[in-house]
Amino acid sequence: MPKKKTGARKKAENRKEREKQTRANKGFVDVAKSPCNSAMECDKCQRRQKNRAFCYFCANVQKLPQCGQCGKTKCMKSSDCVIKHPGIHATGMGMVGAVCDFCEAWVCHGRKCLSTHACTCPLMDADCIECERCVWDHGGRVYRCSFCHNFLCEDDQFEHQASCQVLEAETYKCASCNRLGQHSCLRCKACFCDDHVKSKVFKQDKGKNPPCPKCGHETQETKDLSMSTRTTKFGRQSGADEDSYGYGGYGASGYDSYWKNVSSSGGGEGDQEDDGGDDDDDDDDEEEDEEEDEEEDDEEEKEVADSLAGLKIEGTPVIEAVP
Repeated sequence: MPKKKTGARKKAENRKEREKQTRANKGFVDVAKSPCNSAMECDKCQRRQKNRAFCYFCANVQKLPQCGQCGKTKCMKSSDCVIKHPGIHATGMGMVGAVCDFCEAWVCHGRKCLSTHACTCPLMDADCIECERCVWDHGGRVYRCSFCHNFLCEDDQFEHQASCQVLEAETYKCASCNRLGQHSCLRCKACFCDDHVKSKVFKQDKGKNPPCPKCGHETQETKDLSMSTRTTKFGRQSGADEDSYGYGGYGASGYDSYWKNVSSSGGGEGDQEDDGGDDDDDDDDEEEDEEEDEEEDDEEEKEVADSLAGLKIEGTPVIEAVP
């Protein structure tokens, strides 16, 4: 018979289980619902921005600051305050206790908020994946990409999500072999087959998709995504003809296609394409110019002959011009 667990043993195991669950859920915090990332409108300049201690535009302090941990704007008289205020509901600057270095939001003087917010702030590493700006460098709210789960600022969220499902390869084949990749990592932008998606470093949790063998991010099945491959606008994939690889064209550098696009859009630099691909048109123009010059010479000779034929001097024969 196994020994019966004591009450202290049960409490210790439950505490360890709760801590494990808290650590597991730490990476999946919904930043949109966090009080430190809520929307705020400045009392002075009336501009909307993220909840912060000082206005990003005019550095004004709000009349009713909001706590970045619990989200309250009024401290009740029966809460666990570090600074006691019996019988008084503290508001304004009398409620705040600190400013978070990560999210730049006020933290109330509650003991729980002061002791836990700095360690569990959801915007601790919230640098935009596109512009690499932190919370202090932009005034908007912070978002997460719904595909790769990276942080995004308010300026780049739509542009990034529109181009996030693009592989860093020209095919859907596995990054380690030549088979079709059935699992895709949206952070590494690579596909993996069933054999190479298995990793000895990152363990797969029960009931979840296998992690990426490169970064450890949870992969998704390629068939469930709208993945597209990489395309190049310049270079050998620009769609130029084989004749353009000679001296007449601009070859694999893609400048020939560039000048054609510029000329089709009405740009002033479109005359550059005449040197590369319009040799036939130039020859036709030269032939037409030569024919016009010959016709002009014939007309001049006829005029000279007519003028000489009209001259009649007595005692001298009329000299006819030889064509």
